[in-house]
Amino acid sequence: MDVLIHLFVGLHIIGIASLLGGFLTQMKAMGRGEARFVPAMLHGALTMLVTGAILVGLNQADDQHVNNIKIGLKLALLIVILGLVYVKRDDEKVDKSLFGLVGLLTTANIFIAVLWT
Repeated sequence: MDVLIHLFVGLHIIGIASLLGGFLTQMKAMGRGEARFVPAMLHGALTMLVTGAILVGLNQADDQHVNNIKIGLKLALLIVILGLVYVKRDDEKVDKSLFGLVGLLTTANIFIAVLWT
């Protein structure tokens, strides 16, 4: 079971890397007011959602403690991120504040995962 859990943790990290990487590649464009949500951001967020749900199930099946408040907060942030990226995915330009919010929520999600023990 540990190998399976570690596999999905790796996939979860790939998802967050895709989401954050997509954001970071658009930083220069954000400064010019031309940032847009790239497909990698949507795919990364969806990967995080699916692998996160699988990880919760695998950890509960393995009788490991799952902090439901932490998972609920991370899920809420991810749903907001997914909603924003999905709705605005076809826009040529996204408002700076909206684009920055996605970056902020993504970063917050990372720090919640790492620092909340």
